[in-house]
Amino acid sequence: MSEVPEGIVVSETTPSDARPSASLMLTRSGEDGLEVLLAHRVDELPAFPGYWSFPGGGIGKVDRAAVEMISALSDFEDSIEAASHAGMHRELIEEMGYIISSAGIVESAETQTRKAILEDKSAWMKAVVDGQLPFCADALIELTRRTTPEFASLRFENRFMFMHCKGEVPEPALDGQTEFDAFRWVTPTDVLDEWRTHQIKLPPPIVTILMEVVESLPTFDGDIAALSADMALRAPAERTILFAHGVECIPVPTATLPPATTTNSYLLGIPGGEHILVDPAIRNEEGQRRITAAINRMEEHGGKLIAYLFTHRHLDHLGDLTLLKEISDAEIWASAETAAVLSGHVRRIIMDADFIVLSGGEEAVMWRALITPGHCPGHICLLNDSGLVAGDMIAGIGTILIPPVEGRMEEYLQQLQRLKSLEPHLLFPSHGPVLPLPQQTLSNYIEHREKRHDKVLMAVDSGLEELADIAIFAYEDTPAAHPILARQQTLSHLLAWQRVGKISSNSDLWRIAEG
Repeated sequence: MSEVPEGIVVSETTPSDARPSASLMLTRSGEDGLEVLLAHRVDELPAFPGYWSFPGGGIGKVDRAAVEMISALSDFEDSIEAASHAGMHRELIEEMGYIISSAGIVESAETQTRKAILEDKSAWMKAVVDGQLPFCADALIELTRRTTPEFASLRFENRFMFMHCKGEVPEPALDGQTEFDAFRWVTPTDVLDEWRTHQIKLPPPIVTILMEVVESLPTFDGDIAALSADMALRAPAERTILFAHGVECIPVPTATLPPATTTNSYLLGIPGGEHILVDPAIRNEEGQRRITAAINRMEEHGGKLIAYLFTHRHLDHLGDLTLLKEISDAEIWASAETAAVLSGHVRRIIMDADFIVLSGGEEAVMWRALITPGHCPGHICLLNDSGLVAGDMIAGIGTILIPPVEGRMEEYLQQLQRLKSLEPHLLFPSHGPVLPLPQQTLSNYIEHREKRHDKVLMAVDSGLEELADIAIFAYEDTPAAHPILARQQTLSHLLAWQRVGKISSNSDLWRIAEG
C-alpha cells in the first residue's frame, strides 16, 4: 500500500462487533507427560490454512437457540458463554467425533448420530433435548478470551476452553468433516520446539497459551487442573501477537489505504537477544503506547533494541522520529532511497543481499535484506527461515497500490517472481494478518497483475485512447473498484508498456506504438 490518494476517505471506525467463537484445549496424560490435542487445518480454509489448532469454531444460531432449549445452560449469566459451551460440545462431535459423557470423560459418537449432525447442526440440539446425547454443562472451563486484532477483515472473540481427559481417550474420527485432515497428541514442550524451528505453524493465541502452560505448570506440580483454574481466574494481560518465533507483530494505527486501518510493525529477534523494529509508523499517542509496550516486554526478557528499520518511504510506514527517540535511542536503518527523505538520521544504509545478524545468547538470528522496487524505490523485504517480512509487496487485507509517479509495474511483477522463487515459510505483510500459503498467494498476485497488465494493452489495441475508458475496460471484472484507484493502477500499467515501447502517448491519449 501507499499513502492515501486524494479523494479517498479513510475510515476511522473499527470493524463491526467481533463474532463469538470457541476453541477447546483438550489434554490427556501421556507417556511423556501432559499431551494436548492438535488438528491440522486443510489448505482450503479461509482462516489459518495449513495450521495446527485446537478444535472449535464459530458460535451460530443453533448454539444460541440451545441456550433456550437445554435446561443445563440456564445457570449461565452470560448467554454468549452458555452458547459457547453448547457450540463447543457440538463442534467436538462434528470435528473429532467426540462426546463428552461427563466431566473429563470422552467417548466416540455413534456414527449415524454424528452423520445427522454433520448434515444439519440443529440435529445436535434435538438429540440433547430428546436425551439421545449427553450434555455436561460443567465439563469445560473458560481459560481466556482473545479478540482478533483490528487488521483482520473479520474479527472474532474466541473463548478458549479447557478439559483434561481422564482414562483412555479414543482416537478422533476425522471422516465426514472437511476442516481437518490430521490430528496428533503432543506435549506442549515438543510442539513449541517444532514451532521455534519453523517445522509447524500455530495460530498466535495458541502459541501464547501453550507457552503459559509450559512456563507455569511446574509451579503447580504438574497439576493441569489447578493451572487451568488459575488461568481462568486471572485477567488476561496484553498479549503478544507472535506470527512466528522471533517475529512479533504490533499493529500501529495509520492513515493507510482502506480497508486497512493499521500498519504492522515487526519486532524481530529472540528473547534475551538483539532486536530490530520494522516500520514503527507511530504518529499519535496510541501508536506510541503500543510500540513502547512491546519494547518494554522485550527488555523485561533481557532483550535490546538496536535499530528501527523502515521498509520504504511512504508515510504509513515512516514513524515520527521525535516520538521514536523518546522510546529508544536505537539507530535508524533504511535503503538509500528512504534515507534521502530522512535528512541524515539514517545510520546504516541497507543494500540488496545485506545480512542483518541479531545476537541471541547461544544462538543468533540472521535476516537477508532484499531490495524489491516496483511499489516504491528502495523498498526492503527481509527473509529468514521464519518467513518473509514483505512490506508492501503483498497485503493481508485490501490491495497493493503501484503509484504511477514513483512505482514501476514491470519491476513490481519481476520482484514478485523473485520472492516466489525464494519459497518463504510464511509471509508477514505490512497490512493484514500473516499469510500462511506463500506460494499460492504470490502465484495469485502474479497471475492477477499480469492478466490486468495484458488487459490494459488489449484496451489500447482495441482503439481506446483515454485513461478513463481504458480503466473501465481493464477493470470490467471488478465493478466495485474505486474509480480513482482503478485509473491510477491503469496509468501504472500504461507507463510500464510505454517504457518497453509497446504504446505511446500524446496529449493524454494512448495508442499502440508505431513500428
